[in-house]
Amino acid sequence: MSSPRLSSVIASLVILSLSIVAPPPRAEAARAFFVFGDSLVDSGNNNYLVTIARADSPPYGIDYPSHRPTGRFSNGLNLPDLISESIGSEPALPYLNPELTGEKLLIGANFASAGIGILNDTGVQFLTIIRMFQQFANFQVYQARLSALIGAEPAQQLVNEALVLMTLGGNDFVNNYFLTPITPRRRQFSIEAFSDYLISEYRNILRRLYDLGARRVLVTGTGPLGCVPAELASQGSRNGECAPEPQRAANIFNPALVQMLRGLNQEIGSDVFIIANAFQMNMDFINNPQQFGFITSKVACCGQGPYNGLGVCTTLSNLCPDRSVYAFWDPFHPTERANRIIVRQILTGSTDYMSPMNLSTIMALDSKI
Repeated sequence: MSSPRLSSVIASLVILSLSIVAPPPRAEAARAFFVFGDSLVDSGNNNYLVTIARADSPPYGIDYPSHRPTGRFSNGLNLPDLISESIGSEPALPYLNPELTGEKLLIGANFASAGIGILNDTGVQFLTIIRMFQQFANFQVYQARLSALIGAEPAQQLVNEALVLMTLGGNDFVNNYFLTPITPRRRQFSIEAFSDYLISEYRNILRRLYDLGARRVLVTGTGPLGCVPAELASQGSRNGECAPEPQRAANIFNPALVQMLRGLNQEIGSDVFIIANAFQMNMDFINNPQQFGFITSKVACCGQGPYNGLGVCTTLSNLCPDRSVYAFWDPFHPTERANRIIVRQILTGSTDYMSPMNLSTIMALDSKI
């Protein structure tokens, strides 16, 4: 008969052996994150394409942790990076990145491609880009790879529970309709009719995304298209006033997008699509840059010509020494700091910015399900 002391020692050894053999359960992973859209959210897919729509050379990435260009159209982090921070996740890798394998698939994937639009004829001047139908085809291949990794049902659950970001529409105006003074689409449509056409096509895209399993989708409207440095320069703005025609287009398109998304949610019977009022988020610091700590919301940090709004950002461009005081990084894209202001509104903004709810509310609701 063993002594109490010996029994205690044996019990301790058993517990120790169990702790060595059976590792502690892993903490629950952050929800997966999928990204679709254009250069505002492309994290490097275009690096792998034969295209002129790319951000893979300095000074892009000058403020990224590696201080190297990554394919993000930013001086540092972009919208998807900052949203990933907000939901406690690693940034989703570009779909074309060969490192997107194994457990990295569980984080999600970024399918976005600079230069694309709602329409397939948007961005033809950029050569090879990943249009929406191909982004969705890639999403289906991703889901098959995920199923092979963790099984079909867990893969479906991961997709259904994921957060999705969709950013489209700006290029259909600035790189299609308004690309030159006379374009095929301008001959075909008035601004109002073109906006209606875009909304109709966008609805089909979002419905397809739902059919592919997305159940929480942040949809950003366009920014103030007439106020980006590229438009100020090309339209010959004298005092920094926004270009009227692109600005009018944004004022027509964005309210129509809100109505379309509301109708789609009603049809589905759930708040699947969440509208982020990117127009107002940008106009806040465009109208009052000093309130947000910017010295200018008219001049791009990197570029050339009036407002640094002509051409593309290269090593030969003018480059501001302090990116944190500029709202625009290049002729079209916000700085990392401006993106942080936008993501703060996505996270906690009122219904003036996020409808029907902000991201913090989404996260709280979904954690209870």
